[in-house]
Amino acid sequence: MKTLMIALASLLALGEPVLADPSDARGISVAITAIAAGADRHDWSRVRGALTDMVTTDYTSLWGGEPVTQPADELVAGWSTFLPGFDTTHHMVSNHTITGIDGNTAGAEADFTATHRIGEDFWVLGGRYSYQLQKIDGTWKVSALTMSASWETGDRELATRAGTRADED
Repeated sequence: MKTLMIALASLLALGEPVLADPSDARGISVAITAIAAGADRHDWSRVRGALTDMVTTDYTSLWGGEPVTQPADELVAGWSTFLPGFDTTHHMVSNHTITGIDGNTAGAEADFTATHRIGEDFWVLGGRYSYQLQKIDGTWKVSALTMSASWETGDRELATRAGTRADED
């Protein structure tokens, strides 16, 4: 038993995944997945349901600038007018890892690959998301997300084209 406790303490000191109550782990994973899958399906109520009322997003690794804190309704409204400018998107978020839980707050990470297509043109990027979550009325919701892009291929200008196409609709 002592050896097991020492091994567990060593893992935690190295920043290894935190063992969570299975219902917390599931709830955190559901929130993370709802954002990606909901965006791809244009199910904006599903996306909004996974967010706290105020959300901080940090896409500075890709676009520069500063993180943005805004009402979730504004964030979702922006995504709902931009993402339909692509013919298809596929945001695969995998390897969900809980990095810490303290009462009704949690941290998590996940790897991602995001594919965006217009016609035969594509832009694909990958990296990691870091999430901050809050448990509200028994449901885990994302309060902050930071995207750390590590690679991309294809045409980044597709984002501009998608924005123009969305504005035309």
